[in-house]
Amino acid sequence: MSLPEEIGKALRKKGWTLSTAESCTGGSLAACITAVPGSSDYYKGSVVAYANEVKCALLGVNVETVQQHGAVSRETVVEMVRGAQRLLHTDCAVATSGIAGPGGGTPDKPVGTIWIAVACGEQIVTFRQSGDYGRTENVARTVTQALRMLLEKLQ
Repeated sequence: MSLPEEIGKALRKKGWTLSTAESCTGGSLAACITAVPGSSDYYKGSVVAYANEVKCALLGVNVETVQQHGAVSRETVVEMVRGAQRLLHTDCAVATSGIAGPGGGTPDKPVGTIWIAVACGEQIVTFRQSGDYGRTENVARTVTQALRMLLEKLQ
């Protein structure tokens, strides 16, 4: 059974719903989840918030959070995941924000720096992924890590 299938099974068992808020993964996480037949039973939707204005306007990320910590930060991804839960009325949510590359990196946040947040109810776990494996692989690794984190939270 694939990770998305296991997640679907766990969500169905609990009667919980899921949403996503994606920046650097650009909808790849949502695509992975919705590739499972019947995922509409538990998956409500996604906001692909690539621009900071969208993170703030749709997901409710505080402008000051982005100014102080940057879009690629634990603080921002936590506000994104809470925003997805609130906006889409879901029990669980997953959020991603990072620098997939090949450009955009800084000495403090090099290419491959990606933050992931998973929320189920009030509980949130976060993870800082690092290492540049090329844009495609950076996104794929983020999606896999996010799914693993969600499954762990559901078990």
